[in-house]
Amino acid sequence: MSNFPTSVEIVEEGPREGFQIEPGPISTAAKIELIDALSQTGVKTIQVASFVNPKAVPGWADAEAVVRGFTPSPGVAYTALWFNERGMERALSHRDRLVNAAAIALSASEAFSLQNLRRDRQGQIEAMRSTVAAHLAANVPVDRVIVMAAFGCNFSGEVPLSAVISTIKDGLGIAEETWTRICAIGLGDSMGWCTPRRIQETVTAIRERWPELELSLHLHDTRGLGIASAYEGLRLGVSKFDAAVAGLGGCPFAGQPGAPGNIATEELVLLCEQLGIPTGINLDRLIDVARLAEQIVGHRLPSALLRSGRPKMIGTQ
Repeated sequence: MSNFPTSVEIVEEGPREGFQIEPGPISTAAKIELIDALSQTGVKTIQVASFVNPKAVPGWADAEAVVRGFTPSPGVAYTALWFNERGMERALSHRDRLVNAAAIALSASEAFSLQNLRRDRQGQIEAMRSTVAAHLAANVPVDRVIVMAAFGCNFSGEVPLSAVISTIKDGLGIAEETWTRICAIGLGDSMGWCTPRRIQETVTAIRERWPELELSLHLHDTRGLGIASAYEGLRLGVSKFDAAVAGLGGCPFAGQPGAPGNIATEELVLLCEQLGIPTGINLDRLIDVARLAEQIVGHRLPSALLRSGRPKMIGTQ
């Protein structure tokens, strides 16, 4: 049975996700130009930067300059990403421009966590306990559990549903210890293993156990099944998705250089339009921004819609 949502919220992650993985230097001015252009499309949330160690992610060595440089648009929330207390401190110095909220982020694949953060399962839990305490002390709300590698892992293979459920329990346990109220669960397909079947079984299982929690999906299009998986999420009533304009980005720790990253925002918006689900985003304007993104990075980006445009007969305007 289908249960399509009445509207969809799309979190635009193109700037942060895209510029973290580009091999060539992208100027601060170009990053700001893309953020300002996205601000005029109707997108309501934009992840604009990553406060991480520049030795690990040199593409975000200029995070402070980018955050201070973009022009905030009314009605748009701007967020950033960080992984430790130092990153949090950097982000909090821009509280006047960023909406700061945090999540308990755990990997369902221990192998990916070891590759990404050098932590086993227990190490992840201990790190998150410390991180949650630091955020609460800084008056930063912690309201989500994010499960990375929720569908599969390049280092350990398909991730079983039982591991996803156990990881969510770990996150909720940390929240309970700190008297933190969790409102949502985010499922991240960090390495592009997701399929519609996995969406169906995972979303259904989580809803049966925690029906009160909102679900969001972060899907990578590594193997071309990202939009198909998004459709299945929509069919099941999921109403919040992460996406990246033009398909910018990818995970730098996935062991697949050059693999596509998030599903393209414009393709997700087109899908929603075709299903009659409003997103509040101007698709034509977004396609123009996708073209700008491709110009900025200087190479072809994954979005098929970027090349084809809206469906129309040849020779029509």
